[in-house]
Amino acid sequence: MTRTLREDLETATQAGDAEVSRLPVPETQAGHSAKRWRMWRRIGTGLSLAILALSLFVLTRTLTSVNWGELRSAIAATSAEQIALASLFTAFSYIVLTGYDALSLRQLKISVPYRTTALASFTSYAISFTLGFPLITAGTVRYWIYSRAGVSAAKVASLTVIAGVTFWLGMALVIGIALTIQPDEVADVNQLKGWVNLLIGLGVLIAIMFYLAWVSRGHRRVSVQGLRLELPGLTLTLGQLMLGVVDLCCAAAALYVILPAHHGLDFISFSAAYVFACLLGIASHMPGGIGAFEATMLKTVPSPSPEALLASLLLFRVLYYVVPFVLALALLGANESIRRWNSLRAAMSRSQDEACPDDTGKPNGGDR
Repeated sequence: MTRTLREDLETATQAGDAEVSRLPVPETQAGHSAKRWRMWRRIGTGLSLAILALSLFVLTRTLTSVNWGELRSAIAATSAEQIALASLFTAFSYIVLTGYDALSLRQLKISVPYRTTALASFTSYAISFTLGFPLITAGTVRYWIYSRAGVSAAKVASLTVIAGVTFWLGMALVIGIALTIQPDEVADVNQLKGWVNLLIGLGVLIAIMFYLAWVSRGHRRVSVQGLRLELPGLTLTLGQLMLGVVDLCCAAAALYVILPAHHGLDFISFSAAYVFACLLGIASHMPGGIGAFEATMLKTVPSPSPEALLASLLLFRVLYYVVPFVLALALLGANESIRRWNSLRAAMSRSQDEACPDDTGKPNGGDR
């Protein structure tokens, strides 16, 4: 699961309307801010290209040495029980993702039926995970569904930001706990000293505590590129942490249960490797982090053979990305078909009422 907060913020900025208040910025200050933003974008683009190039290099070296017969055998050796468990954890992960939107709507004080929330959340995430370009894919799907429930573009933008914060809080807590509880075990994954991992983990947890203290004070308004937004308070933020952690653990478990036997990693250490791979996938800006995610896992997760681990990664791609993507397209098509059919039935009913005379002998359309 890879989705970038920067892209969420860009979505929110571009989707704003009259309901979003804009802060007046002096012209010179705006010019300096624009220059800094362009500079950071260039740096980010350079880092993304570097990560992508390194990932492709690692994958290319791995694939050139792969025995394709052994790869097919490794895929066939994956048991039905493993596939069923991975599918179950995948389903749990996407169910939890609907909570991202539900919690965000509660913060925005918007009442939307859960079936609408679930449809918008599942389809937007499933499509954007596979196709990438969330500015176009997830944003379009979300607005297309929520706008029918009367939610404005600005509210959809704010929802996107809050959902992004939920994901990043969960990721920070997972990596902080893993580095703090098992610094030496995680050292085998990230090749850092145990005490370095411990310091990083404690730093992440302290940062989360400071954030919780800040949001509990009641002054939670932030401004991002002129977009003003009130972040959730302490209670909802704790809910965000819980949802983020459960979502990431379910996604990590979907891959963990189909790993080859004798990989030697406990789930906590594996979760740290999974989150690290997600971070590099996000930084690469590739759809679903494809390439960077696989390269990171191949380098950090012990395995009897590259073919065995690659088979698990391919199956994970199919179960967590391809299957939900196909299902999301089917749900969107069915939803649109039902909506059009209901509109047609309503139009036919109105036409019939106007054509059929009432008790007075006049058409039901009125005195025209």
